Amino acid sequence: MLDFLSGNGGKKTGVEHEVLVLRDSEAIADAIREALAGASDEERPGLERAAAIVARYGGRPEAEARVEWVRGVLAAAGVDPVKHEVRAVKAVRDAERGLSLLAAVELVKEAKRK
Repeated sequence: MLDFLSGNGGKKTGVEHEVLVLRDSEAIADAIREALAGASDEERPGLERAAAIVARYGGRPEAEARVEWVRGVLAAAGVDPVKHEVRAVKAVRDAERGLSLLAAVELVKEAKRK
């Protein structure tokens, strides 16, 4: 999950100052471990798979999570950020109204690089 902070209060702006990657993967992992402790033989394979997914995605770097979000927004909007960077920036800002123009531009550039 991403959280967007509006306004910069006179501080330096940019992706790292306006976009926060929120994670509750530890709480989810704990809940899955707890469920596994009392799981039946039928439930165990599904819970073990869920635990593996949480472990894989929960430890991702923030930049990776931001890029995934931007690419998802652009895919849903049908916008190629390489061919149509301005439309890509607009799509990102439409998806999150509180995002500054500069932060949206940086997010699109970051998604194009990775």
